[in-house]
Amino acid sequence: MNESRLLRGIGVSPGMAWAPALVIRLDFPDVPDRTVEDSEVENEVARLHAAVRFVSGNLNALRERVLERAGVEESRIFDAQIMMAQDPDFLASVEQLIRKNRFAAETAYEFKALELRQMFSGSGSMQLRERLADLNAIQMRMIYRLLGKKDEDPWAIAPDEHAIVVAHELSPGLTVQLDREHVVGLLSEEGTRTAHAAILAHSLGIPAVMGVAGALDRVRNGMMILLDGQSGNVLLDPTPEELDAAKTRVSRRQRFEMQLESVVDKPAVTPDGVTITLMGNVDLPDEIDAAVRFGAEGVGLLRTEFLLNGRTSMPTEDEQTDYFRRVASAFPHHTVIIRSYDLGGDKFPAAFSAPSEPNPFLGWRSIRVCLDHPEFFRDQLRAILRAAYGRDVQLMLPLITSVDEVLRVREMLGEEAAALRRAGVRSAETVPVGVMIETPAAVVIADRLAEVSDFFSVGTNDLTQYTLAVDRGNARLVDRFLPHHPSMVRQLRSILAAGSAAGLPVSVCGEMASEPLDALLLMGLGYRRLSVAPPALPTVKWLVRAVPAPEAAAAAETALAAQHPAGVLDVMRELAGRHADLRLLDPEGNVARPLMGR
Repeated sequence: MNESRLLRGIGVSPGMAWAPALVIRLDFPDVPDRTVEDSEVENEVARLHAAVRFVSGNLNALRERVLERAGVEESRIFDAQIMMAQDPDFLASVEQLIRKNRFAAETAYEFKALELRQMFSGSGSMQLRERLADLNAIQMRMIYRLLGKKDEDPWAIAPDEHAIVVAHELSPGLTVQLDREHVVGLLSEEGTRTAHAAILAHSLGIPAVMGVAGALDRVRNGMMILLDGQSGNVLLDPTPEELDAAKTRVSRRQRFEMQLESVVDKPAVTPDGVTITLMGNVDLPDEIDAAVRFGAEGVGLLRTEFLLNGRTSMPTEDEQTDYFRRVASAFPHHTVIIRSYDLGGDKFPAAFSAPSEPNPFLGWRSIRVCLDHPEFFRDQLRAILRAAYGRDVQLMLPLITSVDEVLRVREMLGEEAAALRRAGVRSAETVPVGVMIETPAAVVIADRLAEVSDFFSVGTNDLTQYTLAVDRGNARLVDRFLPHHPSMVRQLRSILAAGSAAGLPVSVCGEMASEPLDALLLMGLGYRRLSVAPPALPTVKWLVRAVPAPEAAAAAETALAAQHPAGVLDVMRELAGRHADLRLLDPEGNVARPLMGR
């Protein structure tokens, strides 16, 4: 393959697509500097609010469409957009400009909108920068309406033939309005896996790659594109042979799915009888059913941040209790591990006042936020205790870097259990408290953390990021974000040794456990509990059932001596190749993850 034709980004929605490019450039229309007479000022204010009502109605219609096509949680994205469109402080500042300077509504709105866009784009908060696409889309709709461009809808993209839409950035509104019959893929220069458009693309089953720097300079309208929404690779002007190879891979993946269906209901046991417990990671409610369907033995990571999506207030104790009970009821004979709020970094919701930080991933986030705001953290602890009554529910703490943080949570948990008991509320006396090992600091003091913990779970996403000093959301560094780096392999062995010495269960819940070759490496290192993204469960189980544990252990020992990441993968690929069909390996060296459950 000619590297000059290869673009790399972040795969945000799996699947392969090939079609001519449809390049769209959504630019703000020119807004004239127009003033009005004193007698027209109130009419301009009225026009402003009429446009707000129109745009809000339009966004609500999109919300209903998403509710029907994707689900409740995804539809909340538009609740947040409507809140943006109706922001009383922003609209008051526009009104003031109209009245004070006698600006026309569109002139005043564009003036203030530009100020807000500059604030978002220059913010140190990744959450604000990622919401810039939402803000741009809302403001563009408003300006189009105020300029009277009623018959021009730049979001109505309906190509006559199959096409891959290429843009600088994709908003949720654009994503959901796409003509699904003909738009087969999405490519953008901006965005990461947590962008709202990425979430919607994944829910709607549209293959998508984001964060492709310079895409608009390289891609011409009508150029044939081959896009892989799993690896993040985009090939320009693919040859007939390359297209045939892609079609063969898709066909092979479809046949592979048929093999996987036969192992879903079987235990994850190696040929020599070693049992590997495969749990599921659950981010959104619709993943509960997927985890059950693909045979998850409980939930090893229940993320709770979605509870704040699109909300202007924190979720109540009752709302959280109901949700936690719902998940636990789906796995009546298995453990459900709830991770406390992992806010901050790229995940500050609208309901929470986010500080502006130059480096949010090294700032105020995760357990630090919870301990600094016990008023909402205690609500979550009470909800977990109530949900744990008669159920196997456990609590996991993210980004722990000191023993004191664990002790403070245990003290708060005991206080809330006593308060619930005094109030006569049915709840568990306590729950097991575990630690996510996801910083080098936690690795170094793992033996001390083991003294105050009931279990360990390795968060390989952040551990890789902090170990290698590589921003996991930076498309330019995607080739350097390597969970199988030798430094990671050594730390993984060290973590397991510290936990096992203390008699603690130790699992892996990061994305590493969902990559089949990496899962084999973890099995070889001695991990016996993995928490996996639901669609990857059958693939990981299939490989576990094919590879004897002693051979995996020998391969892991060899991998520990590797000098570079490619050497680690070569060892695991050779191991897999002795027991599995190598044609299932994709060009990146990973076992092709199936499209099941997309």
